Amino acid sequence: MSTKRIFNFNAGPSILPLEVLEEIKENFMNFGGMSILEISHRSKAFEAIIESAKENLRALMQIPKNYQILFLQGGASLQFAMVPLNLLDKEADYAITGYWAKKAAAEAKLVGKTNVVFSSEEKKFSRVPTPSEIKTTANTSYLHITSNNTIYGTEYHAFPETGAVPLVADMSSDILCRKIDVSKFGLIYAGAQKNIGPAGVTVVLIRDDLATKNYHSVHTMLKYSTHTENNSLFNTPPVFAIYAMKLTLDWLKKQGLEKIESLNRQKAAMLYEAIDGSSFYKGSADKDSRSLMNVTFNLPTPELEEKFIKEAAAKDMSGLKGHRLVGGIRASIYNAFPLDGVKELFAFMKEFERKQ
Repeated sequence: MSTKRIFNFNAGPSILPLEVLEEIKENFMNFGGMSILEISHRSKAFEAIIESAKENLRALMQIPKNYQILFLQGGASLQFAMVPLNLLDKEADYAITGYWAKKAAAEAKLVGKTNVVFSSEEKKFSRVPTPSEIKTTANTSYLHITSNNTIYGTEYHAFPETGAVPLVADMSSDILCRKIDVSKFGLIYAGAQKNIGPAGVTVVLIRDDLATKNYHSVHTMLKYSTHTENNSLFNTPPVFAIYAMKLTLDWLKKQGLEKIESLNRQKAAMLYEAIDGSSFYKGSADKDSRSLMNVTFNLPTPELEEKFIKEAAAKDMSGLKGHRLVGGIRASIYNAFPLDGVKELFAFMKEFERKQ
């Protein structure tokens, strides 16, 4: 079996740190006498894992004490429903900046009235709003945003000021890529599989006063209070995914968030330099809305894009094909993606352009 590693530009599930994979391999068959896949979620061993993961998150994100940390299942897609089922009273505001933001709003409409307070759909989701462009409505229960849009390569560089209105954010694809002020949000959720772990676990950070709200007749499993009262152990959690996420958070803590953010900015700047310095490549996101995590661009023709993807794959650069909805090229360069891989892509882009 080959142990060769390639550069994984996939949008998710995405690259994990090599030392995390090595530790998983070491403990896979023998974690206190059994496989990590076999340990009980009620065991002391798993209790230590889940508490360590929470401590790491709280330290890395400087999460205030009046926020609960939950590890749930169902991905961001389930949160699209849980948020309005628990928090939407009469109506809620949504900023539509991409495919997943639209999906979140569509789920909320099944629960109550939703107000679209911003949309960039007419501009093919090439931008996100500035803070001043969003005004919350009078009776809204919360404002929902998607902080990073993986398909279109856009990201909020500054967040709306919502005052007493809770700000809810889907941070599935940029959580822990940079420092943010958690206290500005009422609720943050993120599927782990892009930036902080493998698929199977969803992180939810929820302020204490929101954790007990329940405006609708909701099944037990869909109540945030169920999970805050049971330390995310009301049902059997995704033990292995939480363990792997805990190791990834260990790695992030060892690096330090400032270093991670600096590297993320360096990686993104390199690829945007290749795009901006060329008449061959065209970025799909407005410059002031560009993502640190997902660099999206097009070549002059779809045929050239196919050739680009094929030749890059031959040079051990995988996952560069854009989302099926928009095509083009997408380089996802999450926290664990190495700088060397970005340098390889930068050089390849220059050479490919020269040959064409």
